[in-house]
Amino acid sequence: MSRHTKIYVLVALVALLVAVYFFNRSDVPGVSAVVGADAKFTPLSVQEPQLRLDLLAKIRKLEYAGTHRNIFSAVALPPAPTPAEIAREKHDRMVGPPIPPPKPPVQVPGQFFGYASSKTGRSVAFFTSGDDVLVVAEGDTFLNNFRLVHIGFDSADVEEISSGRHAKVLMVQPPASAAGADPGAPPPQ
Repeated sequence: MSRHTKIYVLVALVALLVAVYFFNRSDVPGVSAVVGADAKFTPLSVQEPQLRLDLLAKIRKLEYAGTHRNIFSAVALPPAPTPAEIAREKHDRMVGPPIPPPKPPVQVPGQFFGYASSKTGRSVAFFTSGDDVLVVAEGDTFLNNFRLVHIGFDSADVEEISSGRHAKVLMVQPPASAAGADPGAPPPQ
């Protein structure tokens, strides 16, 4: 094509674009021709616009009883067992003595209420057992059946020597005793 022909085709396409734009433009911006179709709409005459909860509850009670997957549920249920599978399961069930319950957790009969570290790096923990205060270093035994394994910031790891089981004893605030109280202070109330 020659250059003059290309320019004539371009001018004709621009003129066609301008004509299409002006013919499709409406006088009222934002309103389309669909509004005329909405004039025929008449709302239904509903006497009770409330939601009927009693009918919804009745529908919810209905359960899907088909043999195939429930299309209204996202969870796929496994197929029902056949009578042969039920009989095989009863036959394969192990018979023997009942399994004993697990051992109860280790109970340390003392309370951990603090710790201290010396300049040599040896740490000691302070326990109370009744009215006695026990000073126990890491690795030492106390109360004849427990060994202090590790002292943490807010707990102590204790091992029961007879069984080898461990327990974590949390640090507690000791109750105010008469021995540590100020003699001139009034008694606690």
